[in-house]
Parts: sequence; structure tokens; C-alpha cells
Amino acid sequence: MIIFGVAALAACHLAGVILGDLLGSLLGVQSNVGGVGFAMLLLIFATDWMRRTGRLPAISEQGILFWSAMYIPIVVAMAAQQNVVAALAGGPIAIIAGVGATVACMALVPVVARIGGQDEPLPPLTVQEA
Repeated sequence: MIIFGVAALAACHLAGVILGDLLGSLLGVQSNVGGVGFAMLLLIFATDWMRRTGRLPAISEQGILFWSAMYIPIVVAMAAQQNVVAALAGGPIAIIAGVGATVACMALVPVVARIGGQDEPLPPLTVQEA
């Protein structure tokens, strides 16, 4: 059922929020630090594990795919609420954190790309005439 895929997403989101709050309190920040990112990483690893073990039916995967497609607009909306000017005025730590996060994400792209294994390449695009 599609709802099971949404339930897996919700569980990952709750775990990510808890991890983000825990990291925020460990760093002495009164905020959630990276909760949405943790949630998406947990979702990636959980769905990969469920696929490999045969515990993710195709119809349940549809619920996950729907909300995964919504992830980018949600993150853009969340980032639009951030006060970037105040963060940069607070000192160089914001720039260091941003550059560090970007470098870490770029370094993890090959790692995440290997999770799915080797498949055949996508077929070439064909242009249909109207």
C-alpha cells in the first residue's frame, strides 16, 4: 500500500528531527541542526535496505517517491525563511559551515551513487515530432 511508503518517510522524518535536535543541543544551539538532511539520509538507507531484502513492494515505493519529489521544493521553502544576512554578520563560522557542508556533500555523491549497484544505462532520448 502507498500509505506504508508514507509511513516509512514519516518515521525517517521523526528520527531526523530527533537527531537534529540532539545535535543542536550538543552544539549548544537552541535549534534543530540538519534534521531534514538526516531524515533524507535515513530514508535513502532504509529504502535501499528494504529493496535489497525484498521488503519494499512497488506500490509502497510510490508513496516514498511522491514525497521524495516534494523534498526539493520543501527545502527551498525552508531556506527562504532563513536570515542569511544575519548569519553572515555573525562571523565567519557561517561561511565555514556552508563551505564544509558543500564539500562534504560533494564528497558523498560517489558514495551514494554506488548504493544502487550497476544497472544498464538509460536509453538515449528520442525527440518526437508534433
